[in-house]
Amino acid sequence: MRCLLYAHVLLGCLGVARPFCPSQCTCVSHGRGDGTATRSVLCNDPDMSDIPVNVPVDTIKLRVEKTAVRRIPTEAFYYLVELRYLWITYNSITSVDAGSFYNLKVLHELRLDGNMISVFPWESLKEMSRLRTLDLHNNKLTNVPLEAIPYLLNITYLDLSSNKITTLPSDLMDIWPPFNGMPESSNTSQKVVLGLQDNPWFCDCRISKLIELSKMANTPVVLMDLFLSCSAPENLVGVLFQQAELDNCVKPSVMTSATKITSPLGSNVLLRCDATGYPTPTLIWAKSDGSAVNNTVQESPGDGVRWSILSLHGILFKDAGNYCCKAKNVAGKAEATISLSVAGIISTTIPPLGTNSGTGTTNQATTLPPLTGGSNSASPELVYTMPSSAMTTQSTSPRRTTASPSLQRSSLKPARIQQGSNGKKLAADEKSKKNDASKSVKDLKVVEETSDSAVLLWNADGLPSNIPLTVVYSPYDEGDAKRTVETNTGSGKVLLEGLLPGLRYSVCLVAKGSAARKDPCIDFYTLDIVDDGGPNQLLVILGGIACAVALPVIAFLLYKILVLYCRGSSTPLDEEELEKESYVKFETITLKQRTMNSHPTELWARRQTHESERMLLCSRSSIDSQMTYKSDSSRSEYLC
Repeated sequence: MRCLLYAHVLLGCLGVARPFCPSQCTCVSHGRGDGTATRSVLCNDPDMSDIPVNVPVDTIKLRVEKTAVRRIPTEAFYYLVELRYLWITYNSITSVDAGSFYNLKVLHELRLDGNMISVFPWESLKEMSRLRTLDLHNNKLTNVPLEAIPYLLNITYLDLSSNKITTLPSDLMDIWPPFNGMPESSNTSQKVVLGLQDNPWFCDCRISKLIELSKMANTPVVLMDLFLSCSAPENLVGVLFQQAELDNCVKPSVMTSATKITSPLGSNVLLRCDATGYPTPTLIWAKSDGSAVNNTVQESPGDGVRWSILSLHGILFKDAGNYCCKAKNVAGKAEATISLSVAGIISTTIPPLGTNSGTGTTNQATTLPPLTGGSNSASPELVYTMPSSAMTTQSTSPRRTTASPSLQRSSLKPARIQQGSNGKKLAADEKSKKNDASKSVKDLKVVEETSDSAVLLWNADGLPSNIPLTVVYSPYDEGDAKRTVETNTGSGKVLLEGLLPGLRYSVCLVAKGSAARKDPCIDFYTLDIVDDGGPNQLLVILGGIACAVALPVIAFLLYKILVLYCRGSSTPLDEEELEKESYVKFETITLKQRTMNSHPTELWARRQTHESERMLLCSRSSIDSQMTYKSDSSRSEYLC
């Protein structure tokens, strides 16, 4: 009886129990037509300094407004699993943790406007797959990083107005039409509202897409304020986006060397792509099936120009497809496609399955038409051709090889061998050859390698010594340069000549009657050419340089010695000449009249010299040069 009473009291308490509401908040329950109710909580006490932690768990909408809250701690709302609307507006919040909104998986609307947030943790939106509204109006944000783009893909209302944002990443505009590449028909069903006004925009190529968007009409992206204006650079201050014209801002354009290429199987193919634009665009190669693309080279010979080359070596059928060259810069992006087709012939050996006697091998050629990467391209068709020299046996059925589900196979119908003594002998010979072919040469070794030759050794393993062998050798991966040497199994070695120094070679022994693709092979390297005269040649060069420097010096010294020697020997002669020329006699002579005298040879006579002439003649007065010259028939003269 007592237990029943306690149970009745407990049920009564539970029936009148109501969810607890925080003392500084107001809780309101809203009824629905289906009998359920939703709860909203409003916390607007100016004295509240922390986010409330005892909010009812069935709260759908929580508003924390005009309080003194300065920080949103980690996992502040983790227990509010049904919360759809979270408004924390016009508070003093400066810090938001990366885990502040943990476990809010059904949140639809997040408003943080009217705070002092300078850095927003965009990764905190990671779990909000249903978030459609994000309001960061009237904060202190300075930029939107590239890392934020993945968390904004589903946002249809984004308000970044009244912040300090000067630019936006070009890739951010690519998530919205018309820059996302989606058809216009699919974009018209949903509108995207952007609030970007009241920010100090720096108008350059980085926001060229935003400027272009402001000039468009009837787009799925709606700007709250169409009259966005530039705050920098100086030549665009105050200019509206709709009237701004950016210099040196050009979208990329792409041009390829070809649009369709058909190349033989195993060949090398180069695909080239050229792009122009400003700033200089980047180039990326991609294949239509999503497979990795390697071996690319690109270079920018100047501003606004870039080219790239994709190298495909030894192409196979799997390399066929569409290769896309994508160019991108902050002003936009462009792309061009090259379709590659592969055509060639595959040689296939199909051994028939024997029942009663040994069989020979049947060589068949498989021809494949060009294979492209298009969706409508058919599978390659194999066409088997049986040569006239093919060996047939009694009662054999060929084994079939299937290259793809759609291959067309031709049946191989070997003819019957006529029975009798000749047939039995032929079968015996074939059986003997098969037994011999079952044995093979082994223990291949290459010895005595030089720069142009090598010796190949092998072990015949019990084979008859007269079985012919063909030695096939060529540089590694260069099948076009094959050389052959004919020998037999008994020789055990062969000399390989005509090799190139410093290369890797591949050599194989092909025995008559051996199984397909069972030929033993080995790789080896030839030696590099070593120039023994290298040091001597270096000494010769150094000696020549020394001689070239020393000889002019020696010649100059010899010249100086000769000059000094010659000057020393000519010194006395010079002094005598100087002495002779030191005494100069200046006289005035005149023609005498012819008279009969004792000296008929004297045709000249001295005349008196005037005083002015004497002064002129003596103008070069010198103590050493003044002297008196006297002759028998003349008087003293003034001499200088």
